Amino acid sequence: MRNLAAREVPVGGSDGVSESLVAQLIAAAIDVRARAYAPYSHFAVGAALLAGDGQIYTGCNVENASYGLTVCAERNAVAHAVVSGAHDFVAIAVVTENGVAPCGACRQVLAEFNPQLTVILVDAAGRQRHFSLAELLPAAFGPDQLPAMPADADVE
Repeated sequence: MRNLAAREVPVGGSDGVSESLVAQLIAAAIDVRARAYAPYSHFAVGAALLAGDGQIYTGCNVENASYGLTVCAERNAVAHAVVSGAHDFVAIAVVTENGVAPCGACRQVLAEFNPQLTVILVDAAGRQRHFSLAELLPAAFGPDQLPAMPADADVE
């Protein structure tokens, strides 16, 4: 986890993320990508998730011989953040060999926290593409699609 001074959390720019902050997110994603455990696909992924308080939480993909148990980098970054108490996310940088977008499961997990999240996709050559999560996951399923919970429901 890295901490950025609160004053560095961007308020301007076309997607709300400053160039220097984008560079820091990408550097963190590149760094963690090197630690990916991908012995089956050989497709290493690094993700760096920016929380609203300036903290950066990282994750890499961790594969398993039982493929369905593999955990993606993006979901590992979200888990890292939530375990640390963060729930307010601003942007995520995802670094792969070819700059692909997160899988559908990762998009859905990210949408739980911020459907307008800035998603920065980066390939091994450093080429970037910026999207809002809503562009990558239109008509996302969210809490507003769930029925209202009864007032006396015992939910934690």
